[in-house]
Parts: sequence; structure tokens; C-alpha cells
Amino acid sequence: MAQNTFHVALSVKDLPVAIEHYKKILGIEPAKVRPDYAKFEIADPPVILSLNPGSEPGTVMHLGIRYPNTGEVVTELARSKAQNLSVREQPGTTCCYAKADKFWVTDADGLGWEMYTLLEDAEVHSIGEIPAEAGCCSSTCSPANSTQPEQELVQIQAKRSCC
Repeated sequence: MAQNTFHVALSVKDLPVAIEHYKKILGIEPAKVRPDYAKFEIADPPVILSLNPGSEPGTVMHLGIRYPNTGEVVTELARSKAQNLSVREQPGTTCCYAKADKFWVTDADGLGWEMYTLLEDAEVHSIGEIPAEAGCCSSTCSPANSTQPEQELVQIQAKRSCC
């Protein structure tokens, strides 16, 4: 049985430096590296960590869950709508060098959550217009099919090192 995977997108100041540092922290090589993007896939616990230059370094750009297939994304989309959550649908979108079926929701503080399944890798960063300040896979990319008004990006940064 395939499992869901937690996703964290971080903003970094210097991508090559960040890649080298995370290789040391995680003890693994990145699964994907491009001039403006890197992705680590951690097996246990299952986490996808993406590094994106731009925005405010050291901040969380968004969180998410990668599902094993489109059917599960559709199920979660229906569940989210039944809970009266505002969603932004993006079926078949290309962003962050990947084609995916996805939708976005935001938490109570406005942090975007990307709910998606990976359809295939892509050779281009994105198809469609993405605002420069939004960064990779921001909840503001390709606002078509949105059922919510545009929202400002929320920058969340740890103020201390303890939970």
C-alpha cells in the first residue's frame, strides 16, 4: 500500500550552499536538482523537502501532502469542499519541475497547504504565469479554477528553536 508523504517547501538564500548543508543534515543526496530548485525525498519518516531561492530565507513557503494517486487527491478535494474549506484547484499543472494534480487550502493563519499527486517529472520549472515573489509552487500560482479570492503570501518563521 502506497503512503502519503508530508511536504515542506523552504525558502533559501543560496541554493548550492543549502543543498550541501542539507546533504550533511539528512545524510542523503537530493532526488532532484535544478538551477532554481532542489528536492530531497526522505524515506523515514516520509518527507519531501523542497528548497527554493527567493522570498525570505529560512521561512516556510508552504506545507503539503503528496498522495499516491489522483483518486486520493479527488477524494480529499471532495472532503475539503464538504468541510466548506476554500480550495484552489490545479489539475494537471506543471510547477517545480513536476506535473501534478493538486489543490490548495490554507490553514487558519493563511499558510498554504498543497495537496497533490505527482504525475510525472517535467523539464521546465512551470507552465503558466507565476508571480516572481510567489516562488515555486506557491498557493498563488495559476489562480485559474480558484474558489477563493486572492490572498497575500504568509511568511512563517520560527522565533525559537523549541516546540
